[in-house]
Amino acid sequence: MHLDPLAIVTAFGLIFLAELPDKTMFASLAMGTRMRPLYVWFGTSTAFLVHVAIAVGAGGLIGLLPDWIVKLVSALLFAFGAFMLLRGGGGDGDGDGETETKTVTGFWPVYSTAFMAVFISEWGDLTQITTANLAASNGTWSTAIGSAAALMSVSALALLAGRFIATRVPLKTVQRIGGVCMLGLAIWSVTEIFVG
Repeated sequence: MHLDPLAIVTAFGLIFLAELPDKTMFASLAMGTRMRPLYVWFGTSTAFLVHVAIAVGAGGLIGLLPDWIVKLVSALLFAFGAFMLLRGGGGDGDGDGETETKTVTGFWPVYSTAFMAVFISEWGDLTQITTANLAASNGTWSTAIGSAAALMSVSALALLAGRFIATRVPLKTVQRIGGVCMLGLAIWSVTEIFVG
């Protein structure tokens, strides 16, 4: 196994910059305001690792899945997330926020939600395609390490920002904003079916 430091840095830089404005970063931020950030990070990171492995191992297989199906499933997952956040943001009892928080703090529910949200939405994404292209020209292992580190770093930044916001803004406001963001991502994903 030969590692090229320049290829690692190149992959990290390109993927980091490509992922910053990506919908997955905003989804991580929204999940981080509602769920335990570390659990979300484990879920998103595992999904990113799977996608990096797929991209460097068989980048050409991405094209076998119909793009519109990937985007539709992604939209449905974001819509479901919006529903859950907005439903949790509603209500007038003081204890609602506490009850809702308890329902989403278990490791496996949070982990699987974060994993599936990222796993589905990243299919055919710019970062996955870029990773596949870099692996073909810069080496598999160097690209995999750089890409995975970049994706996990962006997720961590989004989760830290989400936790920071959650400690300074009332939970119901955060839930409503997060729900609106997730709804926006669902609409964006549906729009990509017709535009892209």
